[in-house]
Amino acid sequence: MNPSGSALPPRLGTLTFHGPLSGARAARVVGRLAAAGPADVIDIGCGWGEMLLRVLDAVPTAEGVGIDINAEDLARARSLAEERGLSGRASFVEESALGTGRGPVDAVLCLGAGQALCDPEQPYDPAVVLRELRRLVRPGGRVVLGEGFWERTPTGTELAGMWPGAHTDDHLSLGALVDLAVEAGFRPAWIETASAEEWEEFESGYRYDTEVWLAAHPGHPLAAETRERVDRQRSSWLNGYRGVLGIAYLTLVAVAA
Repeated sequence: MNPSGSALPPRLGTLTFHGPLSGARAARVVGRLAAAGPADVIDIGCGWGEMLLRVLDAVPTAEGVGIDINAEDLARARSLAEERGLSGRASFVEESALGTGRGPVDAVLCLGAGQALCDPEQPYDPAVVLRELRRLVRPGGRVVLGEGFWERTPTGTELAGMWPGAHTDDHLSLGALVDLAVEAGFRPAWIETASAEEWEEFESGYRYDTEVWLAAHPGHPLAAETRERVDRQRSSWLNGYRGVLGIAYLTLVAVAA
């Protein structure tokens, strides 16, 4: 075997969604969104566009645009759209969503990508995210927001095990997050949160291909760097935010003007 000739594993190839979201929950979210009959949909930070494609599949008259800055993910999205016969109604563009002028539309998806709507020079602020989402959706339209929140206040030890510089101000409680949505001009039509099983599926799937590759190619020139990164990611979950950080999936309806 020639370790230097062993290709690195595909990026996130095991995941269906880039977040702790099960297929069953996604189907329910899509069903509620489809019932409103949106004509146009924007997916902020769409990644490979799985949720947008499912919405378009459920609403045959709708058209959608996915916005992201990752060319690799967008290429995967276009390939998936072609495979499902949706390329005529789905477009995926490589551009920043900051201050985007693509709205207003009937429905907006923003699943774990609120940072795309915020000034990177400023602290992350979900209130800013919600105001931007309200700007992008028509009155009576829907927004599906996936946003982090604290299940409980993390301890100092847990914060130290998370991402660099983690602080209690990084997230709100679920109640405070929903209150911000109301203040931004929404009614929270549906509130749900990721389960422990969804988190485990996501966290393990996030690293699965890489872990298998590392086991088979310990002497690869990139193995040490890859192993250090993956070990750090896994530790931040198991020793930091596991059971502390939650993900809320909010289906929000824009209040009529």
